[in-house]
Amino acid sequence: MAYEFTASRVSGNGNAVFPDKIIIDDEYVIYRKSRVIGRKDIKIRHEAIGCVTLNKHLLFADIIIETRGGQVITARGFTRNDAEEIASLIG
Repeated sequence: MAYEFTASRVSGNGNAVFPDKIIIDDEYVIYRKSRVIGRKDIKIRHEAIGCVTLNKHLLFADIIIETRGGQVITARGFTRNDAEEIASLIG
């Protein structure tokens, strides 16, 4: 089963036009950032995830995913409830 979470457009951080997305399925976590032309996808196996951190703000939260290889991905502007659910599904 796949879960898809989309950041809020009103959160700022460049999400007004192209909000960050996180897709979680049985095998991968996919971070997706759309652009005017194309999109950027980062696909990480669950086994490769070393740490998931939440940076909570007043209304929104950022999700910081660190891989065992040292790559750091920051997805910004998710609701606090969505961020907590993402962290529980990944970790």
